[in-house]
Amino acid sequence: GRDVLCSGGMPLPPGTKLLSVCKGAPNFILDYCTAQLGEDGSPKPMSDEDKQHVLDVVDKYSERALRVLAIAVRTFDRMPFDMSNEDLTTDQKFEACRTNLKLLGLVASIDPDRDGVPESVLAARGAGIRVVMITGDYLKTAIAIAHNVNILQAQDNEALAAVDCARLRPGGEYLSHADMDLLTSSVRVFARAKPEDKLEIVKSLQRQGAVTAMTGDGVNDAPALNQANIGVAMGIQGTEVAKGASDMILTDDNFCSIVSAVEKGRTIYAGIQKFVAFIMSVHIAEVMQIFFCIVTGIPVMRTPLQILFLILVTDLPPSIALG
Repeated sequence: GRDVLCSGGMPLPPGTKLLSVCKGAPNFILDYCTAQLGEDGSPKPMSDEDKQHVLDVVDKYSERALRVLAIAVRTFDRMPFDMSNEDLTTDQKFEACRTNLKLLGLVASIDPDRDGVPESVLAARGAGIRVVMITGDYLKTAIAIAHNVNILQAQDNEALAAVDCARLRPGGEYLSHADMDLLTSSVRVFARAKPEDKLEIVKSLQRQGAVTAMTGDGVNDAPALNQANIGVAMGIQGTEVAKGASDMILTDDNFCSIVSAVEKGRTIYAGIQKFVAFIMSVHIAEVMQIFFCIVTGIPVMRTPLQILFLILVTDLPPSIALG
């Protein structure tokens, strides 16, 4: 019985009983739009020039690291498919509801960078760790975010360092291993990624001999998390599927914690190396002393005082050097 969707909202044609609402990436939603809502609330046909104008606006928002969604609707006086037909799939029903859509507008949002992430990315780069971002965002949005967190820097060539994942699968088929490895060896930002893209990227990096750590929180991240040498799931926002497929769980969902853990791990590893070097040097010296005594016929040091002296001269210098 309404003639408008809400107070001051979109007018509804007479006889409207059903409303289909579609939202998603603007470049996909626009393909199904044949009309748009004007400033006065009246619908008007949507030409290719109008669609290009909308995409230009999306580009401007994306360059400011904003995530942009398009919202489109269609009204019905009855269901656009036969409800009694049980052979229809969900995709077929959805396809029937998304034809001849009317564009309502765009919604832009921002996911602000966490404190310390840009510095942590630089610290990781200085430690020899290559940070790669794989995201479903629009390419320009991904590039802007990557610049904000120092994954991409001013001197980087964006055309080479950031790509749309469609380049991984031209024509629907993935590139050969050689071409895929050549591409992933230099790219640090992958946009518009599908779940299978993430898996192929991880496999490609592993073929190049890289020890790969993958972070993720969704069900679609599980295959890549399982394939990676170290799968890291988000402890707060992560799904149970992602946690089950990963090797470790990040309790605070913060990238800075990963860099801090790597730093502490390398400190522990360096300490183990020093300890092994110390033990080896001390024992080799003791074995050489005993061997020298046996060869030359000198009595082996066996008295408590001699043993203490041996420990003093073999343990103290390496301890000071390694400490």
